Amino acid sequence: MRMALDEAQIAYEADEIPIGAVIVCQDRVISRAHNLTETLCDVTAHAEMQAITAAANTLGGKYLTDCTLYVTVEPCVMCAGAIGWAQVPRIVYGCADDKRGYHEYAPHAMHPKATITSGVLEEECRQLMQDFFKAKR
Repeated sequence: MRMALDEAQIAYEADEIPIGAVIVCQDRVISRAHNLTETLCDVTAHAEMQAITAAANTLGGKYLTDCTLYVTVEPCVMCAGAIGWAQVPRIVYGCADDKRGYHEYAPHAMHPKATITSGVLEEECRQLMQDFFKAKR
């Protein structure tokens, strides 16, 4: 999760919403990413989507069945759907997203056998988001 927070900090410094993601496969980091929606002018360029694409390219296949995704903020519905389709078996996230998180709108979007752990470095993840939006207002 520390690596995901590092990615979120890179996003923060680039004036992107500070969310970072890391995918680990068999104890090896295979992708790191952060939000790029502003940079790419692409609403789908979320950290999770970038990380999934990079991981699939690294592994040479669309299924990430031996992987763990670490992400600083609860995935949105779009990302949860992609995580589910990629068959990621383990998802670990920092803080909840009460406004856009998948729990509220699509609680079954993840793969049915996936294990989900929330609250890892929760306060640090939340504080980075709060600092970002406080500076915007």
